[in-house]
Amino acid sequence: MKEQIQFSADYSGRLPEIAEHFRAVFSASEGDSEGDLIAALVQEMFASTADPDLSAFTALKDGSIAGCILFTRLSYEQDSRTVFLLSPVAVRTQRQGQGIGQVLIRHGLTAMRQHGADVAVTYGDPSYYGKTGFRQITESQAAAPLPLSHPHGWQAQSLTGAELAPLRGPSCCVPALNNPVYW
Repeated sequence: MKEQIQFSADYSGRLPEIAEHFRAVFSASEGDSEGDLIAALVQEMFASTADPDLSAFTALKDGSIAGCILFTRLSYEQDSRTVFLLSPVAVRTQRQGQGIGQVLIRHGLTAMRQHGADVAVTYGDPSYYGKTGFRQITESQAAAPLPLSHPHGWQAQSLTGAELAPLRGPSCCVPALNNPVYW
């Protein structure tokens, strides 16, 4: 990645642009209905999630969004560790394949670690997320909040440097993600 990318965790004033970013990326790759679904999810995440339970990171090129990732709290009722779910992730279609997503995810994971997160979990393509330290896990290692339609996409990593011990108890995601369509 030869171009200079700037990172921002400040999303104030950018919510419509962030939602439109997700709509455009998911529409291009999955079709308009998926783009609309993910844009609505992002809007709902910002509208209904308490600030300590939501972090957004953008990669900016020339002041416009090249990529965006969101982390939301994932609670395990019998586990004291602080867990966050990385989802959704979107890199502008014209910028895909340039390493922006991986650099942005690494940046976000570092920031989450610095803010006290112990574990990051995600649900997606293992070959993509594996490049940033995620490893496939089973639901016996970390229960998903809802049934997984693609269990092979359930992944996690420790942010403390310690080996990832199983997360104890059932899990609960933020209200915006508490819908089977996302799982």
